[in-house]
Amino acid sequence: MQLYTQHYQSPLGILKITATATAVIAITFCEITTPDSTNHNHVTALACLELQQYFEQGLQYFTVPLQASGTPFQQQVWLSLLTIPYGSTTTYKQQANKLGNPLVIRAMANANGKNPIAIMIPCHRVIGSNGGLTGYAGGLSRKAGLLQHEATVVGKNNLLFI
Repeated sequence: MQLYTQHYQSPLGILKITATATAVIAITFCEITTPDSTNHNHVTALACLELQQYFEQGLQYFTVPLQASGTPFQQQVWLSLLTIPYGSTTTYKQQANKLGNPLVIRAMANANGKNPIAIMIPCHRVIGSNGGLTGYAGGLSRKAGLLQHEATVVGKNNLLFI
């Protein structure tokens, strides 16, 4: 399978977008790019455009096709993340309850942490029960930055992270 990559310089750092001919399969924060690490296609170009619109104009819904690989449980968790409204947060406990089993909170948090498509599958919107920021593959400062960006777009200025 041919894979395509493209980098996008976001306000929070460089994002590496990886796609097949038909869908984005990964978006990760990275520190550096190399000239020969970019082999883009129309899917990566659309992802870059939509990320630009997200950061510059507050785009709230992505249309680029996504295809995250994972176990059936991980897929279920990632699908549930897509239901968290832009500019809102939920807790790991609330997400576990939404999945129908409060006992899966640790497994759900683990699956959340393995989300391969940052920002577009909004795992950054899940916080600790005490309102604090916990775990984010891109780092807690980026998680805070994403939440603050979305809160500003929707007019919420009262975010408090412990």
